[in-house]
Amino acid sequence: MDKFSFLNAAHAQLIDDMYEQYLKYPDSLEPSWKAFFQGFDFAREYYGDDDSYADASPVVQYAQQSVSNGQASEDISKEFKVLNLIEAYRTRGHLFTKTNPVRERRHFVPTLDIENFELSQADLSKKFNSATTTGMSGPATLADIIKHLEEIYCDSIGVEYMHINDVDEKQFIREWVSVNENHPKLSAEEKTEILFKLNQAVAFENYLHTKFVGQKRFSLEGGESLIPALDQLITRSSQLGVDEVVLGMAHRGRLNVLTNIFQKSYKEIFSEFEGKEFEEDVFSGDVKYHLGSSKTITTASGEEVIINLTPNPSHLETVAALVEGICRAKVDHKYKDYNKVLPIIIHGDGAIAGQGIVYEVAQMMTLDGYKTGGTVHIVVNNQVSFTTN
Repeated sequence: MDKFSFLNAAHAQLIDDMYEQYLKYPDSLEPSWKAFFQGFDFAREYYGDDDSYADASPVVQYAQQSVSNGQASEDISKEFKVLNLIEAYRTRGHLFTKTNPVRERRHFVPTLDIENFELSQADLSKKFNSATTTGMSGPATLADIIKHLEEIYCDSIGVEYMHINDVDEKQFIREWVSVNENHPKLSAEEKTEILFKLNQAVAFENYLHTKFVGQKRFSLEGGESLIPALDQLITRSSQLGVDEVVLGMAHRGRLNVLTNIFQKSYKEIFSEFEGKEFEEDVFSGDVKYHLGSSKTITTASGEEVIINLTPNPSHLETVAALVEGICRAKVDHKYKDYNKVLPIIIHGDGAIAGQGIVYEVAQMMTLDGYKTGGTVHIVVNNQVSFTTN
């Protein structure tokens, strides 16, 4: 008797409704049904809806052939355990990255140890077809699969994307981070440009520390990589069609950004430190941290782009809402195209975690009246979450 004959008596519409529910709210289903539909989706993705499996992925080909030959074995079970391991790296790999050079990060459990996936040390030398789902060219040993996943998800660049609802977006990111194992390959010219901007940032901070000892300077020390990061971000965005960048940030690093990104002269910056910029004492002492700037620059790759630094209203993170409003106005009245304007907001490590307006602004990103086509958020982490001793 066919061991699956009970399915003929199943209520097809009920199963269909449950599947629709699974697609929208997978965690709302009873775990065994959720697992069933996960297996169903897996088969559809890698095997397809066709009756033959000639064009299926190696994983499913192997599974289908083994089952049809009556040879379903522990090997099949192991393949799916490896797939579970791969999925765990995609979902939780960012928790185990090497992104903090100062101290060890918190210990998260469960870890990604293979024992947590019912795999053993003996499996490390075995080859698994599941390797192909990670971007590898063919079957590979479990040890090589893990090394590949560690490089992509657990090195110095963390990636968190499995929460995204759009399947195409998830697939794009998955394929994108697999290129060069998520380690950018830079040309000698690109490396030189990054080093140049990094040297500019370090030299500026060192000079301020030497010349204006004891004055408020909201140093970027330790976060100087912000400058080459902004430089590369503006250059790359202009290559992709952005005509105007609107930048908002608080005090830390602002002078460095004004000097090395907006090309404000050293003379102007130092004059403000010496109090010579304004003849009348009508501004508070930290006026240089509130002023904005606007300039048309030519990037390293030759494109012209308008860059704007939004005046800072001083209250922590309020500038985020200003940046979005300015960008939306430019889209509505000037460009008529979200792809032409790029909002960039720079946060402090404590402020992004503690200021409610950050999340209030983020949650408006898909509302028709407020969306700006996407914002790049950068967090400058000074490891202490505050500015003064």
